[in-house]
Amino acid sequence: MSWYYDWKPYVPVAVRRKRAMKKMDALRKKGANIQPISINGRKITKTFWGEAWCNHLESFSDYENRLPRGRTYVRNGSVCHLAISKGKIEAKVSGSELYNLTIRIKTLASKKWNSVKQRCSGQIGSLLELLQGRLSSRVMEVVADRQDGLFPLPGEISFDCDCPDWASMCKHVAAVLYGVGARLDEKPELLFTLRGVNHQELIVADAQAAVSAATSGGKAKRLAAGELSDVFGIDLDNGGSETAMPLGPNVKATKTKRKRTAKTIITNKVNGSRSNGRSVKKINLKKIVAKKATKRSQKNSVAVQTG
Repeated sequence: MSWYYDWKPYVPVAVRRKRAMKKMDALRKKGANIQPISINGRKITKTFWGEAWCNHLESFSDYENRLPRGRTYVRNGSVCHLAISKGKIEAKVSGSELYNLTIRIKTLASKKWNSVKQRCSGQIGSLLELLQGRLSSRVMEVVADRQDGLFPLPGEISFDCDCPDWASMCKHVAAVLYGVGARLDEKPELLFTLRGVNHQELIVADAQAAVSAATSGGKAKRLAAGELSDVFGIDLDNGGSETAMPLGPNVKATKTKRKRTAKTIITNKVNGSRSNGRSVKKINLKKIVAKKATKRSQKNSVAVQTG
């Protein structure tokens, strides 16, 4: 029997999904890691990262007429598998057949990534807040910037689907793009994986900026290692005391030396690097500050006796 204009008769969604699930089960038995997209309710995305992804794509006229075709598909569970890796999204979508598709996305340019880190410096509280999307309006503006943020531009995205649809973006590709937004709701770190950057670099940069600011001269500062550890997730030793040591304006160490010491502490604790050829086992920020304070006190005492 030949089909009118080569189009096959309509197959109900329930029947298509049942067929697709059988094929997915067969792949699982062969050891494949099947990762379906499941949407509860009408709303596809619910978090900052998922919504920002979808809003970004919908903002381009190239996509606004094509993307809506994928909403129904992703809502009814037709995206049977979606895997995100560096620069690539691989998926299987249930249609008249089970279609295989690949979406390639260019990794984020180093210059753009460095700009994002610089503009976010000092404004991200913790890794948990970053991944939960609990960010200031300024940071949200930076990461979701239409041209210079983390999300890809249309020219950085290419599609390949084995369905017979002649359109540049078929409904299966559109469904997967929405599925990426749903996946970012669950695992926002995958956006950084997709763009080929390390999200922890944003937190390390913040920690370095905070220590640099805390050890700069001119004004008295209070620096507690326990607070740095809690806020930035960096394992600094508290030295058995939670009391913060004040850094007064009379500390004689030069600004350059203080910055180098603080930077070394962060770098060694985060990356496990070596200092002066010896392994750094534990750096006690309290003792460093206390030692400087003691030297200052001794010099003041000598000055008083001389006077």
